[in-house]
Amino acid sequence: MFSRPHSRRSLLQGLGAAGAGILASRIYPTVQATEIEPVVDPSSLEKPNLTVGYVPVNDCAPFAVAHEKGFFRKYGLNVRLNRESSWANSRDGVIFGRLDASPVVAGAVTNARLGAEGARRAPMCAAMTIHRHGNAMTMNSAMWDYGLRPWFEYGGNLESFGRDFRGYFQTLPSQRRLWATVLSSAIYEYFIRYLAAAAGINPIAEFRIIIIPPPQMVTNIRIGAMQAYMVAEPWNTRAITGNEGVGFTFAHGKEVWRGHPDRVLAVMENFIEENPRTYRALVMAMIEACRYCDQHRQEVAELISARAYTGAPTRYTLPALAGNYNYGGFDGQDRTRILPDSTLFFQLPEDLPHPEQDHSTFLWQSQGIWLVTQAARWGQIPEIPADVEERIRRAWRTDLYRDITAEMGIPCPAEDFKLEPAEVFIDNKAFDASDPVGYLNSFEIRAHRPVAFHVRPA
Repeated sequence: MFSRPHSRRSLLQGLGAAGAGILASRIYPTVQATEIEPVVDPSSLEKPNLTVGYVPVNDCAPFAVAHEKGFFRKYGLNVRLNRESSWANSRDGVIFGRLDASPVVAGAVTNARLGAEGARRAPMCAAMTIHRHGNAMTMNSAMWDYGLRPWFEYGGNLESFGRDFRGYFQTLPSQRRLWATVLSSAIYEYFIRYLAAAAGINPIAEFRIIIIPPPQMVTNIRIGAMQAYMVAEPWNTRAITGNEGVGFTFAHGKEVWRGHPDRVLAVMENFIEENPRTYRALVMAMIEACRYCDQHRQEVAELISARAYTGAPTRYTLPALAGNYNYGGFDGQDRTRILPDSTLFFQLPEDLPHPEQDHSTFLWQSQGIWLVTQAARWGQIPEIPADVEERIRRAWRTDLYRDITAEMGIPCPAEDFKLEPAEVFIDNKAFDASDPVGYLNSFEIRAHRPVAFHVRPA
């Protein structure tokens, strides 16, 4: 809790709400930082001066909003935003203490706890997501010429896509069978492998995944450094015809797993222990920023176009924020689709299966266990640890999030686990976190098959 005089009542009054219920459904008007009145005295915080990282992609939006619109200041924080050149730098900056907090790709926190291959072992934590969705897979013009098309044009036919994908890659020498992503041992790598395996292609045997920072994706696909990549926006929109003209969007990550977490707000465990009031203030500021992003998407797209953030024109940043998304192509057809869920900052769409009181910034520990299953599936950890639930509980601090949002008047789901129904996955395969080993063993394509997975003793 904040120390007096910043009680829950004074905090709510400072936010301009008559009660918790009003705050929970508040509409945020367009504001400037100087219009925001602080509700927390910086002197009440253990560490009011923070260095927080961000990477120049669309999901820097809540950080830009918190800084430019005064939400950091509102909660007594003086934040220096530090632009990170890659997602590895963003993660490692937190681990080595250069950054107090930073967004990291989903999977980075859980794999740091596990010491998975490609991840640094560290007691990293997250209490909230920054957003869900907001990423996509881009394929080059040669894949188009061979006959590959955006996933929605396959009508859900994984077998047909698999034939086209395998056929194209078999025309290439092994050293050119490359797909790029932004970080090893994280959700984008898992999506690439999951998609390929669902189409009957062994991603370990048939192509290689390489790591390239987001701003370098378009240039590298142009010069033929890889055939495809997966990255957050705006670096997919930038590639299409009419912009850079070097590729087309094959699929959004939400077409692989609808509702997936993309970025989480990472800190080290000792930061929370040593700075509990500061951490609460940081999470509160970021939640308000996420809600603002939900309600002012045009403005946010313009804001993050600044050189200090993505440096990309608004025509690149807006489509995935506004949900008016062009997949591109090289045949002159308009493939613009209306995707209201292309980036989720707070509110969840009604047609996405979710429990009552769920919202985007709430972290489901069961989704953390899905990430652990993928680390095991692709050989980055040998087995599922027997204490996996405890490890995820320490990594994804849902307990702190509930406590913080209760102070803000935001209701949350009472449970930490939920079933991911078959309909949200590209292969129509449901995930039940109560049996991660059974889930793993049900896949035909995985590392070390035919050896079955078992629970590894704690």
